[in-house]
Amino acid sequence: MAADGREHQEIRPNIEPAGPATAPEPLYPGASRSPDASGSADGSGSADDSATPAPAFSPDLQMPTFPASSPFPPIADYAFLSDCEVTALVAPSSAIEWMCLPRLDCPSVFGALLDRDAGRFKFGPENISEPADRRYLPGTMVVETSWDCGQGWIIVRDCLLMGPWRHEKPGRSSHTRPPTDYDAEHTLLRTVRCVNGTAQLIIDCEPVFDYGRTRSSWRHTERGYYQAQITPEESDLTLTLTSDVRIGLEGPSARSRTLLHEGDTRFCALSWGSLDPPEDYEEAYRRLVWTAHHWQHWLARGDLPDHRWRSYLARSALTLKGLTFAPTGAVAAAATTSLPETPGGERNWDYRYSWIRDATFALWGLFTLGFEWEASDYFAFLTEVVERDRGDMQIVYGIDGRSELPEQTLKHLHGYQGAQPVRIGNDAYAQQQNDVWGVVLDSLYLHTRSRDRLDERVWQMARNQVEHALEHWREPDRGIWEVRGAPKHFTSSKLMCWVAADRGARLARIREDPDAAQRWQQAADEIHADICANAVDERGVFCQHYETTALDASLLLMPLLRFLPPGDPRIRATVLAIADELTQDGLVLRYRVEETDDGLSGAEGTFTICSFWLVSALSEIGEHHRARDLCEKVLSYASPLLLYAEEIEATSGRHLGNFPQAFTHLALINAVMHVIENDEEEASQSQGAASERPRYGNGKLRRRDRLGLIDEPDPNERGRLTDR
Repeated sequence: MAADGREHQEIRPNIEPAGPATAPEPLYPGASRSPDASGSADGSGSADDSATPAPAFSPDLQMPTFPASSPFPPIADYAFLSDCEVTALVAPSSAIEWMCLPRLDCPSVFGALLDRDAGRFKFGPENISEPADRRYLPGTMVVETSWDCGQGWIIVRDCLLMGPWRHEKPGRSSHTRPPTDYDAEHTLLRTVRCVNGTAQLIIDCEPVFDYGRTRSSWRHTERGYYQAQITPEESDLTLTLTSDVRIGLEGPSARSRTLLHEGDTRFCALSWGSLDPPEDYEEAYRRLVWTAHHWQHWLARGDLPDHRWRSYLARSALTLKGLTFAPTGAVAAAATTSLPETPGGERNWDYRYSWIRDATFALWGLFTLGFEWEASDYFAFLTEVVERDRGDMQIVYGIDGRSELPEQTLKHLHGYQGAQPVRIGNDAYAQQQNDVWGVVLDSLYLHTRSRDRLDERVWQMARNQVEHALEHWREPDRGIWEVRGAPKHFTSSKLMCWVAADRGARLARIREDPDAAQRWQQAADEIHADICANAVDERGVFCQHYETTALDASLLLMPLLRFLPPGDPRIRATVLAIADELTQDGLVLRYRVEETDDGLSGAEGTFTICSFWLVSALSEIGEHHRARDLCEKVLSYASPLLLYAEEIEATSGRHLGNFPQAFTHLALINAVMHVIENDEEEASQSQGAASERPRYGNGKLRRRDRLGLIDEPDPNERGRLTDR
């Protein structure tokens, strides 16, 4: 069945393998959440300020380089697979080098991404590691790799299988969100077809459980050579390897080799859980087609513009869906842990959790592209933890909603290209961040605007969060980047407390509660005046915190959050100052490390999310051509498969940090839609309304109108905000 309940039809042409091709040279062969009060990029690490001395600031800090020769592929060269419960990264060599089971935040089974001896699963040609071409089947999460094997060509396809919903009783499913027509099949499927000549195929599956700490031995099943199983000691996880190629066992390794001739096909399936794997190639192909069509049907539900950048929006949407944990609706920040933000450095953090700070941007992105079901699921996850924890909100939660995420260092792992330490867990869960209430209120407001109603449950949550924001907004903290130095009155934190009061007042007006609306609006006005009085330098530029003139990329959120109108000279001056003074080769740094005591040593790369924020902010202040040019530049740094890590090293274009990064793809959606809508407005003005082809048909509103981001329910409100 398809995602919409229809049966799949055989639509072979749109997933048939392309003929032999030469891979294009990637423009950039190889993007970051920042360190926090405990030294982590997202708040990981201890909050003890004395644990690490502040670095000596130097304007000559240089970014270290990766070694010229390394067994580790560049981060951007990995392909990303998902079934919305489990994720996997596929190296160009066709080896699965990162996969955690039975869900994406569990211990790894294949961990070669972090240590070449921590397990991998190779399925491809013998003695060849560089493919001729790689792509996603259009509109899917199915990766297709073409290989020139010298005497022949083969095409390999990899996916995590999706299938029809099979649960009949709620107690047998881990899903807490409303059921759909589809579900994960808990099977990694790999197929191959020889399209020309002959080629030698090898299979080498060597799982090393518990982040490379535990090996076990394979055993054949009653199916003889064609199936084997492995179960680590003291574990209820069993992996089953099924193939139509004879499988030989060598302790912890399951290996095969066979010669393929033109027209030959083979499959290999690694499964866990209760569902049976495919029995032969025909069944494997049918289930791969089902999976491909599932993703295509899902993407077709969206509302993507007919534009040359549509492919970036589509891949970002699919990536966000792939980083969504379907049972709860949570969106993980990334699929990996401990990919370094500095080559060989210490800025290595576990991002396989859900940051509340991402909530507003996730709702923006999902609503913008028309994926309202996913937005509702994520909102439900958010409201559950808000209701449970009330005012004691954490900045990060487990994808299952758990609160405690204790951090550990895995000293036995070498790390990606030697970057240590390798960490699992994230101590950010124990820190208080003053921006969390604004994020929650903005999310509640966006959701309410999308529904045109405010129910009692949401209203009570809103009241609670606003009151906590008003209780704490005068306190210093460590800001959006969670720096490790002394707490400061960070402008970004004050901004988000203003958001909490402002959105609370708007919700109160929707609720027709004039007393709450008046009190919260007065509080918003007070916070607003405090920021304008203390965070602006002599140039009229907003600064990082009240005691500095340093710039900070988080201030690009001011026009996006409607703190002041885009035409306000202070907003314009801030955006242009960041564009001109806080960039490296045109890409945006989150701050200058020589001006900010973040508790860590060394340089860092440019933050890709900040570069996309600059695109949106430039667009807001009317610098449309500059916004378009920057957007095109940042898009050119995408991986060959249109994915982004957290940071980009501006000199080389190498991707840094965990991969793929949800926050980056969310910012991409917002930036690209800003540029597209401005282009359409310009085209409409130059060609006349009669010749315009509207972006939103069928009576749909523009993005910002749909989300209520420029809504002014109080007729006096525009005057108050404009006249400050």
